[in-house]
Amino acid sequence: MENHQVVVIGAGPGGYRAAFMAADLGMQVTLIDPQANPGGVCLYRGCIPTKALLHLAKVKEEAMHASEWGLTFKEPKIDREKIKSWKDSVVTQLTGGLGQLTKARKINYVRGWASFEDSSTLEIKGIGQKAEGKNEGSRHKAQESSEGLRIKFEHVIIATGVEPIKLPFIKEFTDRIMNAEIALELKSIPKRLLILGGGYIGMESATIYRALGSEVSLVEAMPTIMPTMDPELVNIYLKQNKTLFKESWFNTKVTGIVESEGGVSVSMEKVTGDGVTGDKDSIIEREFDAVLVSVGMRPNTKGLDLEKAGVEIDQRGFIKVDDQCRTNVSNIFAIGDISGGMLLAHKASYQGRIAAEVIAGQKSAFDARAIPAVVYTSPEIATAGLSELECKEKNIPYRTVKFPWAASGRAVAMGATAGLTKLIIEEGTERILGAGIVGANAGDLISEAVLGIEMAARASDMALSIHPHPTVSETLMEAAEVFYGHPVHLAPKR
Repeated sequence: MENHQVVVIGAGPGGYRAAFMAADLGMQVTLIDPQANPGGVCLYRGCIPTKALLHLAKVKEEAMHASEWGLTFKEPKIDREKIKSWKDSVVTQLTGGLGQLTKARKINYVRGWASFEDSSTLEIKGIGQKAEGKNEGSRHKAQESSEGLRIKFEHVIIATGVEPIKLPFIKEFTDRIMNAEIALELKSIPKRLLILGGGYIGMESATIYRALGSEVSLVEAMPTIMPTMDPELVNIYLKQNKTLFKESWFNTKVTGIVESEGGVSVSMEKVTGDGVTGDKDSIIEREFDAVLVSVGMRPNTKGLDLEKAGVEIDQRGFIKVDDQCRTNVSNIFAIGDISGGMLLAHKASYQGRIAAEVIAGQKSAFDARAIPAVVYTSPEIATAGLSELECKEKNIPYRTVKFPWAASGRAVAMGATAGLTKLIIEEGTERILGAGIVGANAGDLISEAVLGIEMAARASDMALSIHPHPTVSETLMEAAEVFYGHPVHLAPKR
């Protein structure tokens, strides 16, 4: 039984980043994952295929709107098999590239599932081992590990992510009762689709399937969609998407889903303000061709046997870590979604770097001031840093300044005037504390605000930085100028 210096369990954005960083710092690394190449759910069945299909939806939407500008196209023809093939090719290209980078770094890549025997021993079961390894100078041969491969480790990084929550009355996900991963397989395009959950996954899925021709409806237990997002930005999105759903039910709880040959029967019930279901008149029954369940995620710890290693978890099942991503067991780390907090690929990648640096003996810790969050709908919504609510809760004096995209030359030229850029600025210091953007490519624009927050930039720094004209990025500069009362393209308040 060989001794491995650093073992990473899970090859998603956090896991492969940790493995790559550890290898770049001169350590011997073993990366364990059931897939043929690194990428995890994000690349195989999440972020990347979703964004590929959302791009397709955006192209269709722009083509249809172009008639307003004098350029008319025929109704696009949907070729499901060709779309699926294109989406799969994107995934293959990116995961294959990660496989090559793994080999280039001499990382020992093992296909399988890992579980703890104790705080220094793992058992790996599953498909087998593919190796381009460098452990004690030896090159490992491919070998089956269905009976279990036992290894010793000095340090281990757990990066197994999360999995979709399955409601109690759903025995298993199927081609008609789908989770987001199954929905991305595009096995069919249902005529009538119900989405359970108005979070970012639900809304992105609605955008995709509406573009593909589905008649989409929504049920959400909360009073509105995306309840964790800035409500002002969400309201602007809603005004632009009044026809997205055929039917929508808010403050509504799904009480049953039954699949039959003809489709899927869904039972719903209205919920009162205190969370109690209403009377018999509040019961709703509907038929759909398919249902997409997107009601949240839970930590993917099944089969890890964390208790054998003595690793502590919280009440929700997420692994407890400190600001160095270290668990209560000194040689065991956890990063990304499995450690809770914001379930975002870029946060996982950031933590992967930190864990590798700490293991290498460097002084490193999670100290990010701003973790951007993006919903890739149309228009996109992006936020970073503190929200207005968080400033109020922390008793931080602040001012909010806004720049409407209707006053942006580039936004008008693109037909994208339904947008808003807002900055949250601390009174006194004039530091940028937070930002929110709704509009075309908001996810790309938010990075400037992230850098400003991390650098403790003041509103004047952004206002005095020359932005290219005409661009939508100017809305950040002009929002900062609003703070000082002299915006170029808005009438100043006297």
